[in-house]
Formats: sequence, C-alpha cells, structure tokens
Amino acid sequence: MNTFFEERLDQLVDSAKRLAAALEAAAIPYQVVGGLATYIHVDTRSPVDARLTRDVDVAVRRSDIDRIRHVAELLGLKYRHVAGVDMLVDARDPKARSAIHLVFAAEKVRPEYLEAIPEIREPYRGTQGFYVAPVADLVKMKLTSFRLKDQVHIQDLDGVGLITPEIEATLSPELQARLAQVRASR
Repeated sequence: MNTFFEERLDQLVDSAKRLAAALEAAAIPYQVVGGLATYIHVDTRSPVDARLTRDVDVAVRRSDIDRIRHVAELLGLKYRHVAGVDMLVDARDPKARSAIHLVFAAEKVRPEYLEAIPEIREPYRGTQGFYVAPVADLVKMKLTSFRLKDQVHIQDLDGVGLITPEIEATLSPELQARLAQVRASR
C-alpha cells in the first residue's frame, strides 16, 4: 500500500517523465529544476533526507516555447501565463498548483533576482530517466531566488555534502554570502 508521500512523488515523477519524453522526442532541450531536482539529488545521497515538493519546475529555452506548446497539447496539457508564471496545466483540470512551471534558461525569473537561470548545458540524467539540473546550477538558482523554501533546499543539499568547495568557488560573492547566511541559520 502506497502512502500519500509515495503517491504524490509518483505523480510528480510521472508528470516530469511524460513531458521529458515528449520534449526529447522533439529534440527540445530541458532540465528539471526546483524542488523536484533538489529531491532527486538529495535522494541519491540520503533518501531519508529527501523532502517532497509541491510541483514540477522545468527550465527550457524561450526560443522553443512555440514547439513546447505544441508538444504539450499532444500530452493534453495547455500553456498558460498567469501572474507572471509560465506553466503547463492539465487541459481537463487546469489548477495552477498541479502545473508544470516553466522557467527560461539564461533569463532572470524576476527582475530583482541577482542572476539568471543558468543555460542548459550538461544536465544529469536522474535515476527517474529525465534530465535534472546539475547541483552547481541548482545551487545558483536556489541562492538567487532565496525564498524560505529555497533556503531549506540549500540546507538539504548542503546537509548531504552536495555543495562542494568546487561549487562554492563558482558562486558570485553575493551568492557566497547567501550560502554563508543559510549555513549560519542552522
């Protein structure tokens, strides 16, 4: 018997897999980012420390948006732009909280953010079969958005030893200061 946690994780992974398979078939670069990517990386080191997320976030290139919309429609998903957020929702049940959120590589999610989403370069293919942002890129994104849940994700990644000195060295001084702030808050 599956627990609520397992059922919700299966739903998130299935959503990501469906979209990933369609994007790959259309040769559209992508990588899963956000809380699901954090979960996947932490789970590889310590499954008991992996924290469930509410949704799926995917980084894509803005230049591919028309092709992504077409691929999404074939999956029964509808593209929406709501309150500054680009998302794919189930056409039969379009709830924003169950959507796949899109962020654009090489662009800032919000104008006030320190840095842009890293370009899609060498994503890691997770054990679930889809591409996941490398830890270094994920750390930059989490430190850039720096909401409370992002800080918790940083603690999770750091707690299992995924934020290495090599990754720290790639961070801007502003992001290094934020990492130090998260570490000091433990």
